[in-house]
Amino acid sequence: MKKIRIAVLCSGGGTNLQAILDAEAEGRIPDGEVVLVVSDSREAYAVERAKKRGVPTAIFAKREMPRAERERAMLEALHESEVDLVVLAGFMTVLSFGFVKAYEGRIVNIHPALLPSFGGVGMYGIHVHEAVLAAGVKVTGATVHYVTEVCDGGPIIAQKAVEVREDDTPETLQQRVMREAEWVIYPAAIQKVCKKLQGE
Repeated sequence: MKKIRIAVLCSGGGTNLQAILDAEAEGRIPDGEVVLVVSDSREAYAVERAKKRGVPTAIFAKREMPRAERERAMLEALHESEVDLVVLAGFMTVLSFGFVKAYEGRIVNIHPALLPSFGGVGMYGIHVHEAVLAAGVKVTGATVHYVTEVCDGGPIIAQKAVEVREDDTPETLQQRVMREAEWVIYPAAIQKVCKKLQGE
């Protein structure tokens, strides 16, 4: 059975991309392969991580083209690479309905909280962890979900809980959620989705 061809979309450091590439190298995503890394920033370290692994990259910088043009170019790049599954890993642009529709049921995202809590517009990166601490909850975590036109509202694929500690800062919490939840469940969830897509 042919492997599911994966494109990973990143805007920043690419820590989740690294976790995915490492999992693939270790045989933990046997039914998928990362064939393209796309970034909307020329400064994204994720691009360097991809190059180190010999994965082709494409950059469509926010500053250089309007959103509609950028999305058209991205879709073209995905099409040219015969991508089956789009994985968002710290991609800081909300995708349009048209883009999501083009890959309906084949776009996944990871969110650094237990959705539906602490999700939606404005809830990304460190802001999520600040909100978690401000709310005083004792448990947070990460969620892998399908991307739909509703921000952070798509069907949930996997979740993992992480304890919130008394002395946590947004930064320490962010690091622990990545280590204990995101880097663990994202590769496993991607493998699960690849398996599902193979059966379709």
